Amino acid sequence: MRTKPYVGIRPPGDEGGRAERLHRRTAPYGLDIHSVVQSRWIVVVKAFTCDHYVVPLPPGHRFPMEKYRLLREAVVSSGVLLAEDIFAPELATDQQILRAHDHAYVEKVKAGKLRDKEVRRIGFPWSPELVRRTRCSVGGTISACRAALDDGVAANLAGGTHHAFRNHGQGYCIFNDCVIAIRAMQAEKRIQRAVILDGDVHQGNGTAALATDDPTIFTFSVHGDRNYPARKERSDLDIGLKDGTGDSDYLDAWDSGLRRALKQASGDLAIYLAGADAYWDDRLGHLAMSKAGLAERDRLVFERCARANMPVATVMAGGYARDIRDTVEIHLQTVRVAVESLAHL
Repeated sequence: MRTKPYVGIRPPGDEGGRAERLHRRTAPYGLDIHSVVQSRWIVVVKAFTCDHYVVPLPPGHRFPMEKYRLLREAVVSSGVLLAEDIFAPELATDQQILRAHDHAYVEKVKAGKLRDKEVRRIGFPWSPELVRRTRCSVGGTISACRAALDDGVAANLAGGTHHAFRNHGQGYCIFNDCVIAIRAMQAEKRIQRAVILDGDVHQGNGTAALATDDPTIFTFSVHGDRNYPARKERSDLDIGLKDGTGDSDYLDAWDSGLRRALKQASGDLAIYLAGADAYWDDRLGHLAMSKAGLAERDRLVFERCARANMPVATVMAGGYARDIRDTVEIHLQTVRVAVESLAHL
């Protein structure tokens, strides 16, 4: 990992002229090396990771924190990205976080002054490592948004903390990275409007609440209607699905929902929460999606956004499969589809 920024689509000369590295970039996507050389461009998607911050969790804790390291390793070992294309982002600052969260809440998180009830609601025991990791995850989404606006597509290999409200966290979410990142892009004068496309199986209640009175953020969620949270907030567009919903009905919901969301949002940027927890063998999902169906969802999102000339920053959101390797594979195919979508523009 490197923290030094670079341009996302680079001439071959920036690769040092080494054919092997050029081949490694193009071969996984069926691109002809000679036509890529003639076009003088190499597709590079920037990704950001925070797995270097290790959060101490008690034995038996059900959150799969290890998936972030495994995903980074899989992205590199599969050839989807090179290790040098994965960056450690800057930590989110107080100024950035406070655009979405209450000052008193942020101070309690920083100082470890959350009440026991608040800690239980979040689901993680407080630690300094948790605070640093949370700032890094938010920073990864901010960085992915900047990169997407520069290059068309980018990814945070974490993120999607959509259950965080202005003055409290819940459901493994402390700060709402997507709303913070959008407001950071607005503060930097890079965008005016954005759309959040939430594919986590649990409704993004915190996101919906934070954006309720903000006409510049359009929120769209496809989720399990009877799944967590029991009390749902009102997004700009919600599609609640019955338990056991499979590929066909799920993809129909995304097809119709995307048409409406992208048209109504008129956004300059999309943040896509590519949740893996709609998978049929997810412990917390209750839907019946196949891996192929989830990959098709990813393609649909990236293709529709490309048609709308809308950059996409994708974040991983939830995934709690009984076998962690399934969650990692689903997240990996999201990154692969993201790279393919840019490669074939």
